[in-house]
Amino acid sequence: MLNRRLLRVKVMQALYGHFQSGSDDMVKNEKSLILSLNRVYDLYLYFLILPIELADIAEVQFEEARNKALPSSEDMNPNRRFVDNYVIASLRQNAALQRLIQDRKIAWSIEEDRDTLKKIWKQIKSSDLYLEYLEAEDKPSTHRKFIENMMNKFCLDNDDIYSSFQERSIYWDYDDCDYAMHMAIRYFGKIKSLSSFKSLPGMWKDEEEDERFVKNLFRRTITYEAENSKLIESKTKNWDVDRIASLDILFMKMAITEFQHFSSIPVKVTLNEYIEIAKLFSSPRSKMFINGVLDKLLIEFRNENKLKKSGRGLMQ
Repeated sequence: MLNRRLLRVKVMQALYGHFQSGSDDMVKNEKSLILSLNRVYDLYLYFLILPIELADIAEVQFEEARNKALPSSEDMNPNRRFVDNYVIASLRQNAALQRLIQDRKIAWSIEEDRDTLKKIWKQIKSSDLYLEYLEAEDKPSTHRKFIENMMNKFCLDNDDIYSSFQERSIYWDYDDCDYAMHMAIRYFGKIKSLSSFKSLPGMWKDEEEDERFVKNLFRRTITYEAENSKLIESKTKNWDVDRIASLDILFMKMAITEFQHFSSIPVKVTLNEYIEIAKLFSSPRSKMFINGVLDKLLIEFRNENKLKKSGRGLMQ
C-alpha cells in the first residue's frame, strides 16, 4: 500500500528533522520515521471506513424521521439505496478490515469527527450526484461508481477532514491525507461485488524489503552525509552553497546514497524519483538544478567505477 515514492518522502522528512535539530540520536529518529509510516496506514483505514460512517449517519436520520410526531410516507419508507450499497456492505463484512480497525483502534468517535461527517452527509444527500444515483439503474457499477464519485467530490481535499487529522497528530499532514484518501478510493474501485474483494492491502508491499529500504536509506544518508556534501560542493563551485535550498541538497544526498549503496535500484529510477519529489516539495528551479548536479556526479561515478549496481540495465 505504501509505495516507494511515499517511503522516500517520509525518509526525506525524517532526515530534514534530524539534520535541522542537530540530533545525533539516529535510533530515536528512525523509530519516529517508522511510526510516521504507520500513521499513514492508519489514515488509509480511517478513509476505508468513511463510507460506513456516512451510511450509519444516514441510518440514524432515517430512524429519527420515522419517529417524528407526524412522519410522511417518505419518512416511513426512505430510499435505502445508499445505506444498503453493496460496497459499504462489503466493507462491513470484510473480516481483515474489521480486525485491523479494532487492533489499531481506528474510530470516527470524537465529537468534531461526527459534526464533520454530518455536514458532509448533508451536502451529499442534497446533491445532484446523490439524486441521480437514487434514480439510476440498479446494477453493481452504479453503486461502485457512486461511492468513488462521492469520495472524490465530498471527501477528497476536504479541509474539515484534513484539518481535523492534522490537529490530532504531528505525523498527519495534508499530503498524507491526500495519499491515503486516493488509495482508499482506488480500493473501492476494486470491489466489484459483495463478495468479490475480501482481501486488504497490507501496510508494506513487501514488509521485509521495504522496511529495510527505509531504514538503510535513513541510516546511510546520515552516515555518508559529510562525504556526500563534499561531492555536491565539488559540482556547485559556481554557486553560493548557502543559497541553495536545503531540501535540494537533501534530495541530492539521498540520491547519491541510492546511487552508491543500493545495488538493486536502477540509476534512472533514483534520478527520476528525486526529480519528481523535488517538484512537489521544492522550488520551480529545483528540477533542472538537481538533474544537472546529479548528471555530473553520475559521469564521475561511472568513470571511477563507483556505481555498484548488480543486475541488467541498472546502470542506465
